Amino acid sequence: MCAITSHRTVMFFRTFLIIFTLLAASVTSAYSLDLETARSKGLAGEVDDGYIAIPPGAGTEAQELVKTVNQERNAVYSDIAQKNGISVEATGQRTFEKRYPGFPAGTWVKMKGAWSQK
Repeated sequence: MCAITSHRTVMFFRTFLIIFTLLAASVTSAYSLDLETARSKGLAGEVDDGYIAIPPGAGTEAQELVKTVNQERNAVYSDIAQKNGISVEATGQRTFEKRYPGFPAGTWVKMKGAWSQK
């Protein structure tokens, strides 16, 4: 009888741990910063090379987001560049040029080395 109770207790705690971990992960992702929010808060800005960066005075809140987005963009740019026989740099620059008109007013943008707000 004692072995059954012990097994049930172990199973209960395992189940609890799994549920707690899933809930913690969902709460973390709910509060994680997305690119649109970071741009609208001035925590991240677009750069004319097709990547994003942290604008002046923004702090480091979006540092992980910037790193992740830039890695994802680099992978996409590399694929496009390879398919079209152009450089990754040219792909990033062209992408920026195409996307620039769609950036909302107030978005931080770094062009030719200088930051400004659109």
